[in-house]
Amino acid sequence: MKTGIIVIVVVALLVMLGCGKYNGLVTKDENVKNKWGVVQSSYQRRADLIPNLVATVKGAANFETETLEKVIQARASATQIKVDVNDLSPEKIQQYQAAQGQLSQALGRLLAVSEAYPDLKANANFQNLQAQLEGTENRINVARNDFNDAVNVYNSSVRTFPNNIVAGITGFKQKGYFEAAAGSENAPQVKF
Repeated sequence: MKTGIIVIVVVALLVMLGCGKYNGLVTKDENVKNKWGVVQSSYQRRADLIPNLVATVKGAANFETETLEKVIQARASATQIKVDVNDLSPEKIQQYQAAQGQLSQALGRLLAVSEAYPDLKANANFQNLQAQLEGTENRINVARNDFNDAVNVYNSSVRTFPNNIVAGITGFKQKGYFEAAAGSENAPQVKF
C-alpha cells in the first residue's frame, strides 16, 4: 500500500513536470511565431512603400527604366514567397531571405542610381520615401535580430534535458535562423 502511494506520487510529479515543460515549449514556440510575424510585417511595409517610390522616381526625366523594372520584378518575387509559421525550417527561411535579398539589392541600386539625378534628390516625396525605406530597413534588421533571439531561446529549450524528451514526444522541432545572405560580407559596387 505504501509503495503504491509512493509510485502514484512519483508519477503525478513526473506528469506535472512534463506538463510544465510542455507548456514552456508552447510559450517559446508562440514567441518565435510572433517574432516571425513582426519580420514579415516589416518586409510587407517595405513592399508597400516600393510602388510609391517607383511612381515618384518615374516622374524624374530620363531615369533608368531597367533599374525600375528590376525593383518591380524583385518586389513581385519577394511578395510571392510565403513561409508557413508552423514550418520555420532553415530551408524555408533561406528561400524567403533569398527573395528579400534580391529586393534589397534592387532597392540599393535604385537609391544609388538616384544620386545621379539632382532633380530627383531634391524631390520632397522622394526624400520622404527614401527616409521611410531607411527606417523600414532598420525595423527589418531589429525584427530579424529579435526573431533570431527567440529562435535561440526556443532551440536551446528544445535541445536541453529534460525538455528534449518532452519535445521529442510532442513533436517540437528546432526552428531555422535568419542568416546573412551569401556574399553580404562584400560591399556592393556602384557604377554609373
